[in-house]
Amino acid sequence: MALTKSTEIPKIEVVSTWNVQVATDTVIKEDGTELSRSRHRHYLVPCSSLKDSDNNWTHTDTDISGEAASVQAVANAVWTDTVVAAYKTWAEAQGE
Repeated sequence: MALTKSTEIPKIEVVSTWNVQVATDTVIKEDGTELSRSRHRHYLVPCSSLKDSDNNWTHTDTDISGEAASVQAVANAVWTDTVVAAYKTWAEAQGE
């Protein structure tokens, strides 16, 4: 009886131009037969945006180095300079 645990990324979606949504499944198998599967979702945006007390904005690029190569590839393809600039403009408008 051999139990194995693995993770799979069955879905990577781009939502609202800059959101990269990732679905990750954790799969438990016994002798090759699937016993359990659970799904976790998370999303990524191009950067985090903060306004200081002087009303100056700081935008910090999102670190995607810990993401799977497939997720990094999608984020890097989607997050063009134009898309990142649009995200920053949107984020600043939300914080007015």
